Amino acid sequence: MKQTVLKGLQTGLDTTWKLGKVIFPITLIVTILQFTPVLPWVISLISPVMGLFGLSGDAAIPLVIGNALNLYAAIGAILSLELTVKEVFILAMMLSFSHNLFVESTVAMKVGVKMWIILAVRIGLALTAGIVINLVWQGGGDIAQYGMVPEVAAQPETWEAIVLLGLQKAIFGVLQLALIVIPLMVMIQIAKDLKWLDAFSRAVAPVTRFLGMKENTSMTLASGLLIGLAMGSAVMIQAVEEDGVSQRDVTLAFIFLVACHAVIEDTLIFIPLGIPVWPLFLIRIATAVILTIAVARLWDRSERTRRKEAAHI
Repeated sequence: MKQTVLKGLQTGLDTTWKLGKVIFPITLIVTILQFTPVLPWVISLISPVMGLFGLSGDAAIPLVIGNALNLYAAIGAILSLELTVKEVFILAMMLSFSHNLFVESTVAMKVGVKMWIILAVRIGLALTAGIVINLVWQGGGDIAQYGMVPEVAAQPETWEAIVLLGLQKAIFGVLQLALIVIPLMVMIQIAKDLKWLDAFSRAVAPVTRFLGMKENTSMTLASGLLIGLAMGSAVMIQAVEEDGVSQRDVTLAFIFLVACHAVIEDTLIFIPLGIPVWPLFLIRIATAVILTIAVARLWDRSERTRRKEAAHI
């Protein structure tokens, strides 16, 4: 057992180092950019097209901040605006699919998934969700009633304070990663050595096969669903290196997870915004399932066509 724990600790530290090298600089840079003309310029650029999603121009603020940073930053921005229930729900749906793009998309590259695939899926889902909900939902015209509004933190006024804030957020991000990843890797190593992971894989095999993936992606999917894309990628990195998960299954798993990673946490944090969260939860799950199955079928059809063409050469 001692060797198992030590191996898990080593794997956790190695994975934290790999992901920390991505999370630290990006968090630092994006935090600093908040206090420059860059984000306001992006917001002014996209404000005119907000009407396509049934949103006012001001809604561009949480949309840009959420994609540059995270859902919590976006929610803080939403709380400062007077929006209708429909607008808040559309923002929540779009941000559920597309948030923290810089960190999470770069992490995906560490696993071996192409950046353009992740960006295309996440941004495509967000834009489609906004347009469809705006066209389909005719209600939600009341002003949203926010609850549990957090205290607004004081804004840094000097460049030294801004850089210090960026460093604090970057360090906290890496520490948070370590606190989750290292124990997780130890538990996974114990589960592997005791054959619990094999039993888990067999138990959820029908689900992974239904989605078009092999059994060895089960822990990856479970981790991503519970703890998120960035944290779940730690499991994915180990799976690719040790369990022989194919590039196809890694890509499919990431496509599934970009639609509904951390689905419980990311749904619950929208409760204070006064919107119906069950539809939010169900839409994400349904989208993930349908999209993953569709991509898996198209991928397999493409592979069969390629093999036939190669056989005729």
